[in-house]
Amino acid sequence: MKRFFAFLLLAGLAVPAAFSQTPTLEKPVARALRTVKPKALKAHVQYLADDRLRGRMPGTEGYQLAVDYVTGQLREMGVEPAGENGTYLQKVRLRNARLAEGATLALARPDGQPAPLAAGRDYVIFPNPRQAEVTLDAPAVFAGFGISAPALGYDDYAGIDARGKWVVVLRGAPEKFPSTVAAHSQNLATLQETAVRHGAVGLLIGSAADSLPRPGAGIHSVLGPDGSLAVASYYASDAIRCVALVRRSVLTGLLREAGQDLPKVIAALKAGRPASVALVPSLRAEYRSAYRDFDSYNVVGRVTGTDPQLKSEYLVHSAHLDHLGVGTPVNGDSIYNGAHDNATGVASVLEIARLYARLEGKPRRSVLFVLVTGEEMGLLGSGYFARYPTVPAGSIVANVNTDMPTLIAPLRSAVALGAAHSSLQNQVAEAGRYLGIPLEADPEPEQNRFIRSDQYSFVAQGIPALHIKYGNQTADGKNNLNVQVQAWRTRYYHQPQDGLDGAFDWNAGRKYVQLNFLIGYLVAQAPGRPTWNPGDFFGERARP
Repeated sequence: MKRFFAFLLLAGLAVPAAFSQTPTLEKPVARALRTVKPKALKAHVQYLADDRLRGRMPGTEGYQLAVDYVTGQLREMGVEPAGENGTYLQKVRLRNARLAEGATLALARPDGQPAPLAAGRDYVIFPNPRQAEVTLDAPAVFAGFGISAPALGYDDYAGIDARGKWVVVLRGAPEKFPSTVAAHSQNLATLQETAVRHGAVGLLIGSAADSLPRPGAGIHSVLGPDGSLAVASYYASDAIRCVALVRRSVLTGLLREAGQDLPKVIAALKAGRPASVALVPSLRAEYRSAYRDFDSYNVVGRVTGTDPQLKSEYLVHSAHLDHLGVGTPVNGDSIYNGAHDNATGVASVLEIARLYARLEGKPRRSVLFVLVTGEEMGLLGSGYFARYPTVPAGSIVANVNTDMPTLIAPLRSAVALGAAHSSLQNQVAEAGRYLGIPLEADPEPEQNRFIRSDQYSFVAQGIPALHIKYGNQTADGKNNLNVQVQAWRTRYYHQPQDGLDGAFDWNAGRKYVQLNFLIGYLVAQAPGRPTWNPGDFFGERARP
Protein backbone atom coordinates (compact mmCIF):
# COMPACT_ATOMS: atom_id res chain seq x y z
CA MET A 1 0.00 0.00 0.00
CA LYS A 2 2.92 2.36 0.73
CA ARG A 3 4.04 2.07 -2.84
CA PHE A 4 0.67 3.13 -4.16
CA PHE A 5 0.51 6.30 -2.08
CA ALA A 6 4.02 7.16 -3.21
CA PHE A 7 2.72 7.09 -6.76
CA LEU A 8 0.07 9.65 -5.78
CA LEU A 9 2.78 12.06 -4.77
CA LEU A 10 4.54 11.56 -8.07
CA ALA A 11 1.31 12.13 -9.96
CA GLY A 12 0.76 15.46 -8.24
CA LEU A 13 -2.19 14.24 -6.19
CA ALA A 14 -2.91 14.79 -2.51
CA VAL A 15 -1.61 12.14 -0.12
CA PRO A 16 -3.05 11.81 3.40
CA ALA A 17 -0.45 12.81 5.99
CA ALA A 18 -1.04 9.57 7.88
CA PHE A 19 0.60 7.58 5.10
CA SER A 20 4.33 7.33 4.67
CA GLN A 21 5.77 8.29 1.30
CA THR A 22 8.41 6.43 -0.65
CA PRO A 23 8.34 8.24 -4.02
CA THR A 24 10.88 6.19 -5.93
CA LEU A 25 8.91 2.94 -5.65
CA GLU A 26 5.89 4.09 -7.62
CA LYS A 27 7.51 5.66 -10.65
CA PRO A 28 6.56 2.68 -12.86
CA VAL A 29 2.88 2.96 -11.91
CA ALA A 30 2.79 6.73 -12.46
CA ARG A 31 4.52 6.28 -15.79
CA ALA A 32 2.11 3.53 -16.83
CA LEU A 33 -0.97 5.65 -16.07
CA ARG A 34 0.35 8.47 -18.20
CA THR A 35 0.64 6.10 -21.16
CA VAL A 36 -3.13 5.55 -21.49
CA LYS A 37 -3.84 6.95 -24.94
CA PRO A 38 -7.34 7.87 -26.17
CA LYS A 39 -6.25 7.08 -29.73
CA ALA A 40 -5.45 3.48 -28.71
CA LEU A 41 -8.99 3.04 -27.37
CA LYS A 42 -10.38 4.51 -30.58
CA ALA A 43 -8.34 2.11 -32.71
CA HIS A 44 -9.67 -0.94 -30.85
CA VAL A 45 -13.26 0.28 -31.21
CA GLN A 46 -12.82 1.05 -34.89
CA TYR A 47 -11.81 -2.54 -35.55
CA LEU A 48 -14.35 -4.25 -33.29
CA ALA A 49 -17.32 -2.15 -34.48
CA ASP A 50 -16.49 -2.31 -38.16
CA ASP A 51 -19.22 -3.64 -40.48
CA ARG A 52 -16.89 -6.49 -41.45
CA LEU A 53 -17.49 -8.08 -38.02
CA ARG A 54 -21.26 -8.08 -38.66
CA GLY A 55 -22.22 -7.20 -35.09
CA ARG A 56 -20.09 -9.89 -33.35
CA MET A 57 -22.88 -12.43 -32.86
CA PRO A 58 -21.53 -15.59 -31.12
CA GLY A 59 -21.15 -18.51 -33.47
CA THR A 60 -20.51 -16.34 -36.53
CA GLU A 61 -17.43 -15.48 -38.56
CA GLY A 62 -17.70 -11.90 -37.31
CA TYR A 63 -17.44 -12.98 -33.69
CA GLN A 64 -14.46 -15.16 -34.55
CA LEU A 65 -12.76 -12.13 -36.09
CA ALA A 66 -13.25 -10.34 -32.77
CA VAL A 67 -11.79 -13.32 -30.89
CA ASP A 68 -8.78 -13.38 -33.21
CA TYR A 69 -8.26 -9.64 -32.76
CA VAL A 70 -8.25 -9.63 -28.96
CA THR A 71 -6.08 -12.76 -28.72
CA GLY A 72 -3.64 -11.16 -31.13
CA GLN A 73 -3.56 -8.00 -29.04
CA LEU A 74 -2.94 -9.92 -25.82
CA ARG A 75 -0.20 -11.97 -27.44
CA GLU A 76 1.49 -8.85 -28.80
CA MET A 77 1.42 -7.25 -25.35
CA GLY A 78 3.11 -10.27 -23.80
CA VAL A 79 0.06 -11.30 -21.77
CA GLU A 80 0.18 -15.03 -21.07
CA PRO A 81 -2.56 -17.37 -22.33
CA ALA A 82 -4.82 -18.54 -19.49
CA GLY A 83 -7.53 -20.43 -21.34
CA GLU A 84 -7.79 -24.15 -21.97
CA ASN A 85 -4.90 -26.35 -23.10
CA GLY A 86 -2.33 -23.56 -23.11
CA THR A 87 -4.42 -21.28 -25.35
CA TYR A 88 -6.22 -17.98 -24.80
CA LEU A 89 -9.57 -19.68 -25.40
CA GLN A 90 -12.26 -21.26 -23.25
CA LYS A 91 -14.85 -23.07 -25.37
CA VAL A 92 -18.44 -22.21 -24.54
CA ARG A 93 -20.94 -24.64 -26.03
CA LEU A 94 -24.15 -22.70 -26.64
CA ARG A 95 -27.64 -24.11 -27.16
CA ASN A 96 -30.32 -22.22 -29.02
CA ALA A 97 -33.80 -23.48 -28.13
CA ARG A 98 -36.86 -22.57 -30.20
CA LEU A 99 -40.52 -23.30 -29.63
CA ALA A 100 -42.07 -25.67 -32.15
CA GLU A 101 -45.49 -24.90 -33.58
CA GLY A 102 -48.55 -26.15 -31.75
CA ALA A 103 -47.70 -24.97 -28.22
CA THR A 104 -50.75 -24.37 -26.02
CA LEU A 105 -51.52 -22.83 -22.63
CA ALA A 106 -55.01 -23.14 -21.18
CA LEU A 107 -56.89 -22.43 -17.97
CA ALA A 108 -58.79 -25.41 -16.54
CA ARG A 109 -61.96 -24.30 -14.74
CA PRO A 110 -63.37 -26.20 -11.74
CA ASP A 111 -66.15 -27.53 -14.01
CA GLY A 112 -63.50 -29.21 -16.12
CA GLN A 113 -63.93 -26.97 -19.16
CA PRO A 114 -60.65 -25.66 -20.54
CA ALA A 115 -60.32 -21.98 -21.47
CA PRO A 116 -57.57 -21.75 -24.09
CA LEU A 117 -55.44 -18.63 -24.27
CA ALA A 118 -54.23 -17.11 -27.54
CA ALA A 119 -50.54 -17.61 -28.27
CA GLY A 120 -48.68 -14.35 -28.80
CA ARG A 121 -51.60 -12.24 -27.65
CA ASP A 122 -52.36 -13.68 -24.21
CA TYR A 123 -49.14 -15.55 -23.48
CA VAL A 124 -45.62 -16.45 -24.54
CA ILE A 125 -44.09 -19.81 -23.61
CA PHE A 126 -40.31 -19.91 -23.46
CA PRO A 127 -38.76 -23.01 -25.08
CA ASN A 128 -37.27 -25.51 -22.65
CA PRO A 129 -33.55 -26.19 -23.26
CA ARG A 130 -33.61 -29.19 -20.91
CA GLN A 131 -36.75 -31.11 -21.95
CA ALA A 132 -37.74 -31.35 -25.62
CA GLU A 133 -41.37 -32.28 -24.89
CA VAL A 134 -43.36 -30.95 -21.95
CA THR A 135 -46.89 -31.44 -20.72
CA LEU A 136 -47.68 -29.72 -17.43
CA ASP A 137 -51.14 -29.81 -15.88
CA ALA A 138 -51.15 -28.52 -12.31
CA PRO A 139 -52.94 -26.23 -9.84
CA ALA A 140 -51.73 -22.64 -9.46
CA VAL A 141 -50.96 -20.20 -6.65
CA PHE A 142 -50.25 -16.48 -6.81
CA ALA A 143 -47.01 -15.71 -4.94
CA GLY A 144 -46.79 -11.93 -5.26
CA PHE A 145 -43.29 -10.89 -6.28
CA GLY A 146 -42.08 -14.48 -5.85
CA ILE A 147 -39.64 -13.41 -3.11
CA SER A 148 -38.78 -15.37 0.01
CA ALA A 149 -36.48 -13.24 2.16
CA PRO A 150 -37.38 -13.76 5.84
CA ALA A 151 -34.16 -12.02 6.91
CA LEU A 152 -35.51 -8.86 5.27
CA GLY A 153 -38.92 -9.30 6.86
CA TYR A 154 -40.66 -10.33 3.64
CA ASP A 155 -41.89 -13.71 2.34
CA ASP A 156 -44.39 -14.17 -0.48
CA TYR A 157 -44.43 -17.94 0.16
CA ALA A 158 -45.54 -17.69 3.78
CA GLY A 159 -49.00 -19.24 4.15
CA ILE A 160 -49.25 -20.83 0.69
CA ASP A 161 -48.45 -24.33 -0.56
CA ALA A 162 -46.57 -24.28 -3.87
CA ARG A 163 -45.64 -27.98 -3.97
CA GLY A 164 -46.36 -29.52 -7.35
CA LYS A 165 -47.96 -26.30 -8.60
CA TRP A 166 -47.57 -23.41 -10.95
CA VAL A 167 -46.37 -20.27 -9.20
CA VAL A 168 -47.78 -17.05 -10.69
CA VAL A 169 -45.76 -13.90 -9.94
CA LEU A 170 -45.25 -10.26 -10.79
CA ARG A 171 -41.68 -9.08 -11.31
CA GLY A 172 -40.83 -6.45 -8.75
CA ALA A 173 -39.77 -5.94 -5.15
CA PRO A 174 -40.96 -4.04 -2.06
CA GLU A 175 -39.98 -0.39 -2.07
CA LYS A 176 -38.01 -0.88 1.15
CA PHE A 177 -35.50 -3.22 -0.56
CA PRO A 178 -32.09 -1.74 -1.50
CA SER A 179 -31.84 -1.33 -5.28
CA THR A 180 -29.25 -4.09 -5.77
CA VAL A 181 -31.22 -6.53 -3.59
CA ALA A 182 -34.42 -5.62 -5.43
CA ALA A 183 -32.72 -6.21 -8.78
CA HIS A 184 -31.41 -9.61 -7.67
CA SER A 185 -34.77 -10.62 -6.19
CA GLN A 186 -36.64 -10.16 -9.47
CA ASN A 187 -33.99 -11.78 -11.63
CA LEU A 188 -35.55 -14.67 -13.56
CA ALA A 189 -33.08 -17.25 -12.26
CA THR A 190 -33.66 -16.11 -8.68
CA LEU A 191 -37.44 -16.37 -9.11
CA GLN A 192 -37.03 -19.93 -10.34
CA GLU A 193 -34.61 -20.95 -7.60
CA THR A 194 -37.01 -19.60 -4.97
CA ALA A 195 -39.97 -21.35 -6.59
CA VAL A 196 -38.08 -24.66 -6.72
CA ARG A 197 -37.16 -24.41 -3.03
CA HIS A 198 -40.88 -24.29 -2.34
CA GLY A 199 -41.69 -27.26 -4.58
CA ALA A 200 -43.06 -25.48 -7.66
CA VAL A 201 -43.01 -27.10 -11.12
CA GLY A 202 -43.99 -24.16 -13.33
CA LEU A 203 -43.49 -20.37 -13.36
CA LEU A 204 -46.02 -17.97 -14.87
CA ILE A 205 -44.97 -14.30 -14.93
CA GLY A 206 -47.61 -11.61 -15.17
CA SER A 207 -46.66 -8.70 -17.43
CA ALA A 208 -47.20 -5.13 -16.31
CA ALA A 209 -48.43 -4.37 -19.84
CA ASP A 210 -51.14 -5.75 -22.08
CA SER A 211 -48.72 -6.39 -24.92
CA LEU A 212 -46.12 -9.13 -24.95
CA PRO A 213 -42.65 -9.35 -26.51
CA ARG A 214 -42.22 -11.50 -29.59
CA PRO A 215 -40.46 -14.82 -29.00
CA GLY A 216 -37.73 -13.76 -31.43
CA ALA A 217 -34.87 -16.12 -32.18
CA GLY A 218 -35.45 -18.37 -29.17
CA ILE A 219 -33.42 -18.51 -25.98
CA HIS A 220 -29.80 -19.49 -25.34
CA SER A 221 -28.11 -21.60 -22.67
CA VAL A 222 -24.68 -23.14 -22.10
CA LEU A 223 -23.92 -26.86 -22.13
CA GLY A 224 -21.36 -28.19 -19.69
CA PRO A 225 -18.45 -30.52 -20.51
CA ASP A 226 -20.70 -33.55 -19.95
CA GLY A 227 -23.41 -32.25 -22.27
CA SER A 228 -25.82 -31.26 -19.50
CA LEU A 229 -27.10 -27.72 -19.12
CA ALA A 230 -24.55 -25.65 -17.18
CA VAL A 231 -25.90 -22.08 -17.40
CA ALA A 232 -29.50 -21.20 -18.22
CA SER A 233 -31.31 -17.97 -17.47
CA TYR A 234 -34.77 -19.08 -18.51
CA TYR A 235 -34.68 -22.59 -17.06
CA ALA A 236 -32.37 -22.55 -14.06
CA SER A 237 -33.57 -25.93 -12.76
CA ASP A 238 -34.86 -29.23 -14.11
CA ALA A 239 -37.71 -28.95 -11.61
CA ILE A 240 -39.25 -25.99 -13.49
CA ARG A 241 -40.87 -27.58 -16.51
CA CYS A 242 -42.46 -24.49 -18.04
CA VAL A 243 -41.77 -20.75 -17.89
CA ALA A 244 -44.37 -18.51 -19.51
CA LEU A 245 -45.38 -14.86 -19.64
CA VAL A 246 -49.02 -13.65 -19.66
CA ARG A 247 -50.34 -10.20 -20.35
CA ARG A 248 -51.77 -7.98 -17.63
CA SER A 249 -55.42 -8.65 -18.48
CA VAL A 250 -54.92 -12.41 -18.03
CA LEU A 251 -53.32 -11.88 -14.62
CA THR A 252 -56.14 -9.49 -13.70
CA GLY A 253 -58.67 -12.20 -14.53
CA LEU A 254 -56.85 -14.87 -12.55
CA LEU A 255 -56.75 -12.68 -9.45
CA ARG A 256 -60.35 -11.54 -9.87
CA GLU A 257 -61.54 -15.15 -9.76
CA ALA A 258 -59.64 -15.49 -6.47
CA GLY A 259 -61.38 -12.40 -5.09
CA GLN A 260 -58.38 -10.09 -5.54
CA ASP A 261 -57.99 -6.72 -7.30
CA LEU A 262 -54.69 -6.34 -9.19
CA PRO A 263 -54.05 -2.61 -8.48
CA LYS A 264 -54.68 -3.16 -4.77
CA VAL A 265 -52.45 -6.23 -4.81
CA ILE A 266 -49.61 -4.28 -6.45
CA ALA A 267 -49.93 -1.46 -3.90
CA ALA A 268 -49.77 -3.95 -1.01
CA LEU A 269 -46.72 -5.72 -2.46
CA LYS A 270 -44.82 -2.48 -2.99
CA ALA A 271 -45.61 -1.52 0.60
CA GLY A 272 -44.05 -4.79 1.77
CA ARG A 273 -47.30 -6.66 2.50
CA PRO A 274 -47.47 -10.08 0.78
CA ALA A 275 -50.77 -10.79 -1.00
CA SER A 276 -50.40 -14.44 -1.91
CA VAL A 277 -53.45 -16.57 -2.66
CA ALA A 278 -54.48 -19.89 -4.20
CA LEU A 279 -55.94 -19.48 -7.71
CA VAL A 280 -59.17 -21.07 -8.89
CA PRO A 281 -58.22 -22.45 -12.31
CA SER A 282 -55.39 -24.88 -12.83
CA LEU A 283 -53.05 -24.38 -15.79
CA ARG A 284 -52.15 -26.79 -18.59
CA ALA A 285 -49.21 -26.24 -20.95
CA GLU A 286 -48.17 -28.50 -23.77
CA TYR A 287 -45.25 -27.71 -26.06
CA ARG A 288 -42.15 -28.95 -27.85
CA SER A 289 -38.70 -27.35 -28.22
CA ALA A 290 -36.10 -27.75 -30.98
CA TYR A 291 -32.36 -27.26 -30.44
CA ARG A 292 -29.28 -26.03 -32.29
CA ASP A 293 -25.92 -26.35 -30.54
CA PHE A 294 -22.80 -24.41 -31.56
CA ASP A 295 -19.46 -23.27 -30.15
CA SER A 296 -18.34 -19.83 -29.06
CA TYR A 297 -15.37 -18.70 -26.98
CA ASN A 298 -14.30 -16.70 -23.98
CA VAL A 299 -10.82 -15.19 -24.27
CA VAL A 300 -8.61 -15.38 -21.16
CA GLY A 301 -5.18 -13.83 -20.61
CA ARG A 302 -3.00 -13.57 -17.50
CA VAL A 303 -0.29 -11.43 -15.93
CA THR A 304 1.33 -13.43 -13.14
CA GLY A 305 1.76 -11.83 -9.73
CA THR A 306 5.01 -11.52 -7.82
CA ASP A 307 4.14 -12.75 -4.32
CA PRO A 308 5.06 -16.45 -3.82
CA GLN A 309 1.72 -17.17 -2.13
CA LEU A 310 -0.65 -14.50 -3.45
CA LYS A 311 0.20 -15.09 -7.12
CA SER A 312 -2.06 -18.16 -6.95
CA GLU A 313 -5.01 -15.78 -6.38
CA TYR A 314 -6.60 -13.82 -9.21
CA LEU A 315 -8.24 -10.48 -9.80
CA VAL A 316 -10.41 -10.52 -12.95
CA HIS A 317 -10.90 -7.58 -15.32
CA SER A 318 -13.78 -8.47 -17.66
CA ALA A 319 -15.86 -7.16 -20.55
CA HIS A 320 -18.21 -8.82 -23.02
CA LEU A 321 -17.01 -9.24 -26.58
CA ASP A 322 -20.32 -10.09 -28.24
CA HIS A 323 -23.19 -8.00 -29.56
CA LEU A 324 -26.44 -8.59 -31.48
CA GLY A 325 -25.22 -9.40 -34.98
CA VAL A 326 -27.42 -8.61 -38.00
CA GLY A 327 -31.10 -7.95 -37.40
CA THR A 328 -34.12 -5.85 -38.25
CA PRO A 329 -33.11 -2.82 -40.35
CA VAL A 330 -33.50 0.61 -38.75
CA ASN A 331 -33.23 3.55 -41.14
CA GLY A 332 -31.70 1.25 -43.71
CA ASP A 333 -29.00 -0.24 -41.47
CA SER A 334 -29.22 -3.85 -40.26
CA ILE A 335 -25.77 -4.36 -38.67
CA TYR A 336 -25.83 -3.91 -34.90
CA ASN A 337 -22.19 -2.89 -34.56
CA GLY A 338 -22.14 -2.40 -30.78
CA ALA A 339 -19.49 0.34 -30.78
CA HIS A 340 -20.41 1.59 -27.32
CA ASP A 341 -21.92 -1.77 -26.31
CA ASN A 342 -19.39 -3.16 -25.80
CA ALA A 343 -16.45 -2.46 -28.10
CA THR A 344 -15.54 0.40 -25.74
CA GLY A 345 -15.52 -1.98 -22.76
CA VAL A 346 -13.30 -4.47 -24.59
CA ALA A 347 -10.98 -1.64 -25.64
CA SER A 348 -10.75 -0.58 -21.99
CA VAL A 349 -9.79 -4.06 -20.81
CA LEU A 350 -7.19 -4.38 -23.58
CA GLU A 351 -5.60 -1.11 -22.48
CA ILE A 352 -5.73 -2.20 -18.82
CA ALA A 353 -3.99 -5.43 -19.86
CA ARG A 354 -1.30 -3.39 -21.60
CA LEU A 355 -0.70 -1.36 -18.41
CA TYR A 356 -0.25 -4.51 -16.33
CA ALA A 357 1.86 -6.26 -18.97
CA ARG A 358 4.33 -3.38 -19.25
CA LEU A 359 4.38 -2.46 -15.57
CA GLU A 360 7.88 -2.98 -14.21
CA GLY A 361 6.69 -3.88 -10.73
CA LYS A 362 3.84 -6.37 -11.15
CA PRO A 363 1.23 -6.61 -8.36
CA ARG A 364 1.32 -9.35 -5.74
CA ARG A 365 -1.68 -11.20 -7.07
CA SER A 366 -2.10 -12.44 -10.60
CA VAL A 367 -4.53 -10.65 -12.92
CA LEU A 368 -6.85 -12.22 -15.50
CA PHE A 369 -8.30 -10.42 -18.51
CA VAL A 370 -11.49 -12.16 -19.56
CA LEU A 371 -13.42 -11.18 -22.69
CA VAL A 372 -16.65 -13.15 -22.59
CA THR A 373 -19.22 -14.34 -25.07
CA GLY A 374 -22.99 -14.44 -24.81
CA GLU A 375 -23.61 -11.45 -22.52
CA GLU A 376 -26.43 -10.28 -24.75
CA MET A 377 -27.93 -13.79 -24.53
CA GLY A 378 -28.20 -13.64 -20.73
CA LEU A 379 -24.69 -13.33 -19.20
CA LEU A 380 -23.87 -16.80 -20.53
CA GLY A 381 -20.11 -16.58 -21.15
CA SER A 382 -19.40 -14.94 -17.80
CA GLY A 383 -21.80 -17.34 -16.09
CA TYR A 384 -19.84 -20.26 -17.53
CA PHE A 385 -16.42 -18.79 -16.68
CA ALA A 386 -17.42 -17.89 -13.12
CA ARG A 387 -18.76 -21.42 -12.59
CA TYR A 388 -16.02 -23.26 -14.51
CA PRO A 389 -12.97 -20.95 -14.39
CA THR A 390 -9.77 -21.83 -16.21
CA VAL A 391 -7.90 -21.28 -12.92
CA PRO A 392 -8.45 -23.32 -9.73
CA ALA A 393 -11.89 -22.96 -8.22
CA GLY A 394 -11.87 -20.54 -5.29
CA SER A 395 -8.78 -18.68 -6.50
CA ILE A 396 -10.65 -15.68 -7.96
CA VAL A 397 -10.83 -12.94 -5.31
CA ALA A 398 -12.73 -10.19 -7.15
CA ASN A 399 -14.08 -9.00 -10.49
CA VAL A 400 -13.91 -5.51 -12.00
CA ASN A 401 -16.25 -5.46 -14.99
CA THR A 402 -16.53 -2.92 -17.81
CA ASP A 403 -19.72 -2.79 -19.86
CA MET A 404 -20.74 0.11 -22.09
CA PRO A 405 -19.05 2.94 -20.19
CA THR A 406 -21.09 5.30 -22.43
CA LEU A 407 -18.31 7.57 -23.64
CA ILE A 408 -20.49 10.54 -24.63
CA ALA A 409 -19.46 13.09 -21.97
CA PRO A 410 -16.55 13.83 -19.62
CA LEU A 411 -16.27 11.44 -16.67
CA ARG A 412 -16.67 13.90 -13.78
CA SER A 413 -18.06 11.38 -11.28
CA ALA A 414 -18.67 7.65 -11.17
CA VAL A 415 -20.97 4.97 -9.78
CA ALA A 416 -19.47 1.68 -8.59
CA LEU A 417 -22.34 -0.78 -8.94
CA GLY A 418 -22.00 -3.56 -6.37
CA ALA A 419 -18.95 -2.18 -4.55
CA ALA A 420 -20.92 -1.17 -1.44
CA HIS A 421 -21.57 -4.84 -0.60
CA SER A 422 -17.93 -5.66 0.10
CA SER A 423 -14.53 -4.30 1.07
CA LEU A 424 -14.08 -3.37 -2.60
CA GLN A 425 -15.68 -0.06 -1.66
CA ASN A 426 -12.39 0.83 0.06
CA GLN A 427 -10.29 0.40 -3.08
CA VAL A 428 -12.93 2.19 -5.15
CA ALA A 429 -12.96 5.15 -2.76
CA GLU A 430 -9.15 5.40 -2.73
CA ALA A 431 -8.80 5.18 -6.49
CA GLY A 432 -11.60 7.65 -7.11
CA ARG A 433 -10.35 10.13 -4.54
CA TYR A 434 -6.81 10.21 -5.83
CA LEU A 435 -7.86 10.47 -9.45
CA GLY A 436 -10.24 13.29 -8.58
CA ILE A 437 -13.33 11.30 -9.57
CA PRO A 438 -16.02 11.56 -6.86
CA LEU A 439 -18.31 8.60 -6.33
CA GLU A 440 -22.11 8.70 -6.29
CA ALA A 441 -25.04 6.43 -5.61
CA ASP A 442 -26.69 4.90 -8.67
CA PRO A 443 -28.82 7.69 -10.24
CA GLU A 444 -30.98 5.14 -12.08
CA PRO A 445 -31.68 2.20 -9.75
CA GLU A 446 -34.80 1.37 -11.76
CA GLN A 447 -32.54 0.24 -14.62
CA ASN A 448 -31.52 -2.83 -12.54
CA ARG A 449 -28.00 -2.54 -13.95
CA PHE A 450 -26.47 -4.51 -11.10
CA ILE A 451 -27.94 -7.77 -12.45
CA ARG A 452 -27.72 -6.91 -16.14
CA SER A 453 -24.00 -7.23 -16.74
CA ASP A 454 -21.26 -9.78 -16.24
CA GLN A 455 -20.21 -8.80 -12.72
CA TYR A 456 -23.46 -10.40 -11.54
CA SER A 457 -22.22 -13.82 -12.69
CA PHE A 458 -19.29 -13.53 -10.28
CA VAL A 459 -21.52 -12.33 -7.45
CA ALA A 460 -23.72 -15.39 -8.04
CA GLN A 461 -20.64 -17.55 -7.34
CA GLY A 462 -19.86 -15.68 -4.11
CA ILE A 463 -17.12 -13.46 -5.58
CA PRO A 464 -17.17 -9.72 -4.73
CA ALA A 465 -17.56 -7.75 -7.93
CA LEU A 466 -18.31 -4.29 -9.27
CA HIS A 467 -19.09 -2.39 -12.43
CA ILE A 468 -18.04 1.25 -12.90
CA LYS A 469 -20.59 3.51 -14.61
CA TYR A 470 -20.88 7.28 -15.16
CA GLY A 471 -22.07 9.53 -12.35
CA ASN A 472 -24.36 12.52 -12.78
CA GLN A 473 -21.94 15.47 -12.50
CA THR A 474 -21.89 17.85 -15.47
CA ALA A 475 -19.82 20.90 -16.39
CA ASP A 476 -22.82 23.26 -16.16
CA GLY A 477 -23.55 22.24 -12.58
CA LYS A 478 -26.99 20.80 -13.38
CA ASN A 479 -25.63 17.34 -12.53
CA ASN A 480 -28.17 15.51 -14.64
CA LEU A 481 -26.00 13.49 -16.99
CA ASN A 482 -28.51 10.63 -16.77
CA VAL A 483 -30.98 12.78 -18.75
CA GLN A 484 -28.45 13.11 -21.58
CA VAL A 485 -27.66 9.41 -21.39
CA GLN A 486 -31.33 8.44 -21.55
CA ALA A 487 -31.79 10.53 -24.69
CA TRP A 488 -28.70 8.84 -26.15
CA ARG A 489 -29.96 5.36 -25.21
CA THR A 490 -33.29 5.97 -26.94
CA ARG A 491 -31.49 6.54 -30.22
CA TYR A 492 -28.48 4.22 -29.97
CA TYR A 493 -28.86 1.44 -27.37
CA HIS A 494 -29.23 -1.95 -29.09
CA GLN A 495 -29.73 -0.18 -32.42
CA PRO A 496 -27.70 -0.33 -35.64
CA GLN A 497 -26.95 3.35 -35.01
CA ASP A 498 -24.51 2.33 -32.24
CA GLY A 499 -21.68 2.47 -34.73
CA LEU A 500 -18.55 4.41 -35.50
CA ASP A 501 -20.43 7.51 -36.64
CA GLY A 502 -21.76 8.35 -33.18
CA ALA A 503 -20.21 10.75 -30.69
CA PHE A 504 -17.34 9.49 -28.50
CA ASP A 505 -15.47 11.21 -25.69
CA TRP A 506 -12.16 9.34 -25.82
CA ASN A 507 -10.73 11.32 -22.91
CA ALA A 508 -13.56 9.94 -20.77
CA GLY A 509 -12.46 6.51 -21.96
CA ARG A 510 -8.95 7.28 -20.74
CA LYS A 511 -10.32 8.08 -17.28
CA TYR A 512 -12.33 4.86 -17.20
CA VAL A 513 -9.18 2.89 -17.95
CA GLN A 514 -7.22 4.67 -15.23
CA LEU A 515 -9.97 4.24 -12.62
CA ASN A 516 -10.60 0.56 -13.33
CA PHE A 517 -6.88 -0.16 -13.44
CA LEU A 518 -6.25 1.56 -10.09
CA ILE A 519 -9.13 -0.27 -8.42
CA GLY A 520 -7.82 -3.58 -9.69
CA TYR A 521 -4.22 -2.72 -8.85
CA LEU A 522 -5.13 -1.91 -5.24
CA VAL A 523 -7.03 -5.20 -4.91
CA ALA A 524 -4.15 -7.14 -6.44
CA GLN A 525 -1.69 -5.47 -4.06
CA ALA A 526 -3.69 -5.75 -0.83
CA PRO A 527 -2.43 -8.26 1.78
CA GLY A 528 -5.91 -9.74 2.29
CA ARG A 529 -8.47 -10.80 -0.28
CA PRO A 530 -11.73 -8.81 -0.53
CA THR A 531 -14.48 -9.73 1.93
CA TRP A 532 -18.24 -9.27 1.99
CA ASN A 533 -19.49 -6.76 4.51
CA PRO A 534 -20.74 -8.30 7.79
CA GLY A 535 -24.35 -9.42 7.38
CA ASP A 536 -24.45 -8.38 3.71
CA PHE A 537 -27.30 -9.89 1.70
CA PHE A 538 -25.01 -11.25 -1.03
CA GLY A 539 -22.30 -12.27 1.40
CA GLU A 540 -24.80 -14.38 3.33
CA ARG A 541 -25.90 -16.04 0.10
CA ALA A 542 -22.25 -16.77 -0.74
CA ARG A 543 -21.69 -18.83 2.40
CA PRO A 544 -21.56 -22.61 1.86
